[in-house]
Amino acid sequence: MPFMSLKFNLQKRVKLAQGLWMLYWLAVIVGIIIFSLGIFFKIELRKRSDIMDNNESHLVPNLLILVGMLSCGLNAFGGKLCHDSLDPQKFSKMKPMLKPYMLLCCGFNALLLLLVLLCILMQFAVYLTLAEGLKNAIRFYKDTDTPGRCFMKRTLDMTQIEFRCCGNNNFRDWFEVQWISNRYLDMSNDVVKE
Repeated sequence: MPFMSLKFNLQKRVKLAQGLWMLYWLAVIVGIIIFSLGIFFKIELRKRSDIMDNNESHLVPNLLILVGMLSCGLNAFGGKLCHDSLDPQKFSKMKPMLKPYMLLCCGFNALLLLLVLLCILMQFAVYLTLAEGLKNAIRFYKDTDTPGRCFMKRTLDMTQIEFRCCGNNNFRDWFEVQWISNRYLDMSNDVVKE
């Protein structure tokens, strides 16, 4: 039994279908933006993977990519439903799909709310991962000859230039570690050893 069922004449049904069609295609554009943000975030995390801790998380960008693709597909199908509802022959074929489609849309909206909550909660985890990775990167800054760390110096330099920062918390972080390679130091000098 429907709750507050309404009867529409053809003119009102056309206006409703046109309005919903516009909203669905606006939602497709938003889905493309969410997908693009997920790709951008994943690329940025990969670019800085050298200076991130080993337990870096790609869960958030992967979810953004997935939800962006689902949003595009689901809303494009909704736009097609609205367009086809104007033709009486196509509408009779599409009418049985409306209820499952509405339930799918409700589930998708719940997934979107979960994703927003997860993005907010994962922000702190990404911050801690980056802070730990920067601390390790500063410690290994001098190891340009070690395999696997040969680009650490350049990556850290470019990151600090790009974000206009120095160290992890401030410039004093550089005083806590030896950041000059041993091959440039005279280890026979007692002052240098200290």
